[in-house]
Parts: sequence; C-alpha cells; structure tokens
Amino acid sequence: MADTDTDTLLETPLAGLHRELGGRMVGFAGYAMPVQYPAGILAEHLACRAGAALFDVSHMGQAELRGEGAAAALERVTPAEVQALRPGRQRYALLMNEFGGITDDFMVANLGDRLFLVLNASRKAVDLAAIGAALPAGVALVPRPDRALLALQGPGAEAILARLAEGIAAMPFMGVLETPVAGIPALVTRSGYTGEDGFEIGTPAEGAEAVARALLAAGATPAGLGARDSLRLEAGLPLYGQDIDETTSPVEAALTFSLGKRRRLAWDFPGAERVREELDHGPKRLRVGILPEGRQPARAHTPVAAGGVTVGEVTSGGFGPSFGAPVAMGYVARASAEDGTGLELMVRGRAIPARVAPTPFVPHRYKRTPILQGAAS
Repeated sequence: MADTDTDTLLETPLAGLHRELGGRMVGFAGYAMPVQYPAGILAEHLACRAGAALFDVSHMGQAELRGEGAAAALERVTPAEVQALRPGRQRYALLMNEFGGITDDFMVANLGDRLFLVLNASRKAVDLAAIGAALPAGVALVPRPDRALLALQGPGAEAILARLAEGIAAMPFMGVLETPVAGIPALVTRSGYTGEDGFEIGTPAEGAEAVARALLAAGATPAGLGARDSLRLEAGLPLYGQDIDETTSPVEAALTFSLGKRRRLAWDFPGAERVREELDHGPKRLRVGILPEGRQPARAHTPVAAGGVTVGEVTSGGFGPSFGAPVAMGYVARASAEDGTGLELMVRGRAIPARVAPTPFVPHRYKRTPILQGAAS
C-alpha cells in the first residue's frame, strides 16, 4: 500500500476522526484510509491479539435484498445455501462467474424480512451489477451507501461492546443482532477478518463517529489497514484481488466449505462444471500456507520452486508479529501441496528454503457454542 494523493479519493464518515487520531492516510480501493496510527502497525496488531482493536471498514459495500424469493434469487449467482440460512445468522459466500472463477467473496445475513450483504470495496460495483442482473421481478437489490461499518476485533471485544449494547455476550459466532450501540441504531454481527473473536457494527453514516468514539473510550485501540492485513494473513484468510480473483476456483482456493451440500447435488450455480471437475479429479494447483526459513519475508509475486522447478507463486506474505516469523500464502502445483513439502522461494535473486504448512498460522479464536456447531448457519 503506497501513499496516494488523498485529495482525489472518497472518504468514509470517520475520515475526520482518523486524522484527529494521527492516522496516516493512503489510497485503498478508491478511498482515503488509515494504514496506521502513531503507535504503529506492530502495536496495533498485538493490541488486537491481546485486547481489542477498532477498524474502519466503511469503504466496503453494503446492500439489502428484499422481496419474496430473495434467497432463491441470490443462489443464482452463488453456490452457498442461502435458503437454509436461518434468521439471525450470517454466512460467508462466493459470487461465481460462468467459468468457475470467483467474482468476489462476501457476507450474507438473514434479517428475517430481508437479506443483508457486505461486499468487498474494490468489487462492490461489479457485485451489485452481477446480482442485480440475476434477480426476478419482485426482488429488489437496495445499495446502502448511507451506512458505515466498524470492525471491533480481539478477545476484549465482547466486554467492550457489552458496555454499550444489550445482548452482545449471548451472540454466537456468525450471529446477527439489530440493537442500539451507544444509543445509535446498529446491525451487529459476530464476525470479522482477523481470526479473533469480534464484531462488525453497521450504523447510519451520521452515527458512526459517536459509536467509534464510545468504543475507543471503552478501551479499543484504533487500528489501520496494515494491522488488518497482517492479522488476516496470520489467520490464513484470503484477500480478494490478491489471493483469489475471477480466474480462481473455490476448489483451488481451498474454499470448498462455502459450497452448500444441496448445491453440490444440483450443480445449478455459475461455473458448476469446473467446480465439479476439480472436486472429482483435483485442481492443477492449490492455495497453501508457506513458511520461509529465517527472517526474510516473501512478498506477493515471489516465485515458488520445488527441486529447482517453478511450481507456483506467493500471493500474500510478510512477517507475522504474533507468529514471530515470516508467513505466506500462495498457489503451488498439486503435487507440491502436501504439508511439509520442501520449497524454494526466489527472494532478491537467491533461493530461500521454505515448506508447505497448514493454516491458520495463529489459531482462530471465534466464539463457538456447542448447540450451534454443525447446525445450518
């Protein structure tokens, strides 16, 4: 992420607060966003792992899907089982193209009278067009650019948010609750992209700063894009446009958990032919975790070799502050994808030994409840 002339970029409702807190603003997905605050990326990362960090993710797309048959209509563009999603629950899902590639990954929540979608910032226009084109009469897609979105992440998140809103402690992982936060109407989901327990809090744009200030006053640490990226990398979570894109299938991306069981029987989603072929016979490549030896990180686009032959490429890489060593993800040929397989990473003209390793590098700490494990979510 490089500094950009932020005068030409869009701003979130929290732009003034970011600057007040000393945020270093950079261009990201068309928005001026804080990459870090004065404490630095390392401190923000560790604050999330040990306590709670607050991220502004208002640049992401938010939309509602309304009307009878909305869930069935959304299934025209995703292999997720949206019709099985219970009210008060949320699910990770993929938008697919006809070639079996991933148009985007997104979150869908069932609010009872409507579905609520959260889309990646860089893809929201593409996503809205693709979903809108698939809808029958009577189902409406309503973008919500009037809303902000905050992510409160870390083991201390529950205690902080519970001081400002009711019903927080009882929420399960991927649960959804409409409740005021600090007196502001909000849609709260128990989710995030750091591997930690946490919440995403959607509010009207005009109420976002009041909610953010209340969360910071209650003990949250402001955190920017830099820490968000290092946290999700340690958690083994793919980033759209970097680890997955329109050429990547759910099978080679190791995202087959997002394919609904019923959908695998019907094969009635875009790109199903490729997905079925790869499930039956294996993909040519697979997304894997990679651990370089030593202290030198391997960044995106680093060539990966096995036995002197190039077998793939790093898609995300850096130093894992909590892991205490470099970590990476990337795609390698299926024959080189087994855990423990020796690799060489070509960094600055020299080969660095590495090995395939399971992800996450830092264990996930989502709040699971025995009652809901294995149930439709």
